[in-house]
Amino acid sequence: MSAVMSSRVTKFTFKELSNKSFSFLQNRHFSELLMKWSMLGRITAYAFSFDQDFKVYEKDHFVWDFFNDPHVTSVLKTLDSSGHWEALASKVTKVEAETVPCTAISLSLFDSLYTAEIVRKTGHIVKCFDEEYGESDELRKMLLVEDSENSEVISQSDRQEFIFQIFKHFCLGGLLCQYEDTIEPYLEITQSVYKDIVSVYKDSETKKLNIISCVFKVSAYSGPRICYPANNDHHQNFAYLVLDPVKRHVYVLHHSFGIGLLPGQ
Repeated sequence: MSAVMSSRVTKFTFKELSNKSFSFLQNRHFSELLMKWSMLGRITAYAFSFDQDFKVYEKDHFVWDFFNDPHVTSVLKTLDSSGHWEALASKVTKVEAETVPCTAISLSLFDSLYTAEIVRKTGHIVKCFDEEYGESDELRKMLLVEDSENSEVISQSDRQEFIFQIFKHFCLGGLLCQYEDTIEPYLEITQSVYKDIVSVYKDSETKKLNIISCVFKVSAYSGPRICYPANNDHHQNFAYLVLDPVKRHVYVLHHSFGIGLLPGQ
């Protein structure tokens, strides 16, 4: 869904949470994986607080206020065509916000990959040859080919889940991605990101864990051009806003597709 609200009075205001750390960006093991997948220096995360109670029906207003807040635009960065980070200087004239289901509290969604023998019991991903993708594996084939024999191994509803979207992004990687032979690295970093930015609470009566976060896949435009997350529509360009309505925190997960960058670039 898109929204153009240039005449709207701002409701939400934001402040960066500069002390928030993200383990998948600081852990050396994960940095090595991101470099291997051509995502190092191209994936990042931010944290902000906001000042008003949030209701789900306000998502378009929230996203509009977010991308037009001076504290946000002074912090958010995008990658230019030469691979350098630059400030989000463009005036945002339109936003899009798609609700992403977020209900999973474990990695059990991926158990069917083993039962369908896409992944062996040892964790090794089954190799194959695909006419379109050449040397490939059954996992990428399941992720990319809609009519593959394993396309329904994970249900369409589960494929929409935020945890699956994170997993898929890491499995597909960047422009010069070196794919893994085993599934464990993908699951490890997926779980780390999920724990970093998704909020869980325990129901006092049922003792069950529940997700309280709201997740939106977002885009911001300056005139007819997408200015965030990137100025093209490659499926590996993405930006998610993950809201904790209780703490009034919002996290940004952003990736710009391309060749991975060395630390410090």
